Amino acid sequence: MDIETIRDYCIRKKGTTEEFPFDNVTLVFKVMGKMYACIGLDNPEWLSLKCNPEYALELREHHSGIEGAYHFNKKYWNQVSLQGDIDDKLILLLIDHSYEEVIKKFTRKLKKEYDEIP
Repeated sequence: MDIETIRDYCIRKKGTTEEFPFDNVTLVFKVMGKMYACIGLDNPEWLSLKCNPEYALELREHHSGIEGAYHFNKKYWNQVSLQGDIDDKLILLLIDHSYEEVIKKFTRKLKKEYDEIP
């Protein structure tokens, strides 16, 4: 999967913004200011995504192209190879999962603001 497909998929999600909070080459997608996806534009081989801790371990056991995310808390973050054995359908499902993991941790106030977005 290429970076433009990932970008287009993420940016269409409700409440999503794209930013460069770390440097000029690390593109971060946030929902209501909370990060759910991250990819390096200079070397787009890996996509970092938030994940349920138990599911994260299961994914790592079953897919050689999924491992604990570099520079992130490996309990909650996986990095998914865009060059390996992970098919595009699974990558999109993992983006959805990451997005949902972030939304379910919203405060009541943030959830209300999110729900008010058309």
